[in-house]
Amino acid sequence: MRVEIWSDIACPWCYVGKARFEKALAAFPHRDDVEVVHRSFELDPGRAKGDVQPVLTMLTKKYGMSEAQAEAGEDNLGAQAGAEGLPYRTRGRDHGNTFDMHRLLHFAKEQGKQDELLGLLYKANFAEERSVFTEGDERLVELAGQAGLDPEAARKVLADPTAYADEVRADEREAAQLGANGVPFFVLDRAYGVSGAQPAEVFTRALTQAWEARSPLTVLGQDDADTCGPDGCAVPQK
Repeated sequence: MRVEIWSDIACPWCYVGKARFEKALAAFPHRDDVEVVHRSFELDPGRAKGDVQPVLTMLTKKYGMSEAQAEAGEDNLGAQAGAEGLPYRTRGRDHGNTFDMHRLLHFAKEQGKQDELLGLLYKANFAEERSVFTEGDERLVELAGQAGLDPEAARKVLADPTAYADEVRADEREAAQLGANGVPFFVLDRAYGVSGAQPAEVFTRALTQAWEARSPLTVLGQDDADTCGPDGCAVPQK
């Protein structure tokens, strides 16, 4: 069974939702038969690469919040993250364009390191003092190396603005086609969708329902088919 997760590194609920989903998946009896694929979704796709501002400033300008409301929202998110065992800096974080991070995640997927890199990007953005937005490509190269990727190969990906750009845009188009206008968005076997950072219990029910609803394979013409197997090949007798 495949679970696809659309998310953005700048999305705090994606950070929390990933932890809640993984808690449910760890307890799922068929977890070894579940493939998890992370898909790209930008919350702020129109933001220029060099346009970085404090999170609290972004919240007040983009959503019309007062500073007190923005601070209260960050405090609530910090508490929600803490309940999942996740570190979260409620003050001093910044916000910027995440397109290059998504491109790098597609590169990491090819190397079998996508989940590792995503976890490091989340931690760097939400828990560490160093910014993933203001230090340029070198910060992302450093995180790629920590994820087990070749730093020089990661640097080459980041230096080429076309590398994996089509893959990111394809994910975003697919999200729109599926009706996802916010993240995190979880799609189970292309049959069930779960929107938002739901409690682990909701993900447990979704995993169970999707697993039980899988259609068994119907094989046609099996009895009289010419096939090869462990005992050899069936050869028609004259």
